[in-house]
Amino acid sequence: MKATPLARVLLSPSVILMACCVYGYIAFTIYLSFTDSTLMPSYEWAGARSYSRLLASENWSVSVGNLATFASLYIGIAMALGLGLAIMIDQKIRAESALRSIFLYPMALSFIVTGTAWKWLLDPGVGLEQSLQRLGWQQFHFGWIKDSDMAIYCVVIAAVWQTCGFVMAMFLAGLRGVDGEQINAARVDGAPPWQIYLRIVIPQLLPVFVSSFVILAHMAIKSYDLVIALTNGGPGRSTWLPSVFMYQYTFTRNEMAIGAASAVLMLLAISVVVVPYLYSEMKKAQHA
Repeated sequence: MKATPLARVLLSPSVILMACCVYGYIAFTIYLSFTDSTLMPSYEWAGARSYSRLLASENWSVSVGNLATFASLYIGIAMALGLGLAIMIDQKIRAESALRSIFLYPMALSFIVTGTAWKWLLDPGVGLEQSLQRLGWQQFHFGWIKDSDMAIYCVVIAAVWQTCGFVMAMFLAGLRGVDGEQINAARVDGAPPWQIYLRIVIPQLLPVFVSSFVILAHMAIKSYDLVIALTNGGPGRSTWLPSVFMYQYTFTRNEMAIGAASAVLMLLAISVVVVPYLYSEMKKAQHA
């Protein structure tokens, strides 16, 4: 169906703004990554020098390592908890609507709010440790947020808390679409519940697994506000992610070219996850 002239006129401002403010700035960032820009943009071509400096940077290696730890735990735990909660709620339990709302509520909060709340909760001086010690648990200690070896796991906890309810909703929708005749036939044959889920239900949830993985992976790669609110990248560099590295080098250390190069690599990482998914969905839509 062709767009009418009126529709084109109404849509053109949005298209122009998107082209300039999204794709235009993406192109500008890519160009800056091939310059020697520092505090201010420089437009002289410098080749891949900033990428060489980026890949040789210890801070970048630390950030990528932290991302690998954070993303693997975050995606794995959020998907496992989301699936478990969805299976629990799918058992026709009472107050299903209330439980769905409770589990989904964290997703309504911004990552800044989540990070601030969990910072207070995990702070040994005012949070969980202090509260339990006042109740008589004097030997209880939980200072992960102050420990450079454990702080990244605090970020994982906060991120999982915020998004596992959303993953639960996706899996719950998938469970409600599973073929009930196959399940009834398996029950008649005497199959135990765990075999029904393992051999019938979960294989039919493969599209939900893929969708939730793509969503969680791109959220992990671009995570910034949660880290800043919760740990501010510390202690030291223990919770630096590529997004924190990009901000630090662009706006604090006045290394705009290196910051732009890190942003380009983050964009490529997100594209590796998202583009194949979008391509497969477009092919499905065309065949349908």
